[in-house]
Amino acid sequence: MKEPVDSNRSHRPHRTLYMKFDSVARTIAATVVVAATLGVSACSTATPTAVRDPGATRVAFYGDSYTLGTGASSADNRWSTVVCEQRGWSEFNPSVNGLGFINNRSAFGDGDLPSLVIADDPDIVFVTMGLNDNFSFSSRSDDIRTQITDDFDRLTTALPDARFIVVEPFWYTDERPASVETIIGWVQEAATGIGADYIPGASHWIEGHPEWMASDGLHPNDDGYAEMATQMDQALRTLGL
Repeated sequence: MKEPVDSNRSHRPHRTLYMKFDSVARTIAATVVVAATLGVSACSTATPTAVRDPGATRVAFYGDSYTLGTGASSADNRWSTVVCEQRGWSEFNPSVNGLGFINNRSAFGDGDLPSLVIADDPDIVFVTMGLNDNFSFSSRSDDIRTQITDDFDRLTTALPDARFIVVEPFWYTDERPASVETIIGWVQEAATGIGADYIPGASHWIEGHPEWMASDGLHPNDDGYAEMATQMDQALRTLGL
């Protein structure tokens, strides 16, 4: 178990850190792609946020719509904001709808989401990616596995003093294609490779609860995000955070 991060930035801790879909799944995937296309176009500029406390622990999120909070009635209700407010952390969340390590990603390097995270110079980095790569798995599985490692290596090289928390990729239906477990395995392997904290089980956090889904059927609603925040809070307490 790692020690909690000191909010004093001068004493930051060193990191110790297919199967075919059926017709319904294809329809869902197409819907996510459309949303992602809109989201990626704006990924170079983060949504304006409240003034950040310069003395607070800076926490950045590299994620997709489940971290951005799509489906919630307000960004205040997304799990990332809830756990940051609980701990007095300063949140930087430029997450993008539909984005994967490969899926719907056009930039690799300057201007991509990892570059925004690096520029924020955070004390803690959450990585919650992988869900959307299931929709590219049949054609780009090798690229996905390679990019996971490349992104992790790039982030840790650029942010050697940050603590990395890698979360098992989220999932949104009770039906789980074989690619889900494969990508989870790759993410966990890459997390181990950089010495990151790893939070397992997140792909099951809203499983079996259709009432926790927004009207689009793709994303959590406020109740779903509240459950994710509760699960994340418990996992972070286990890590001493």
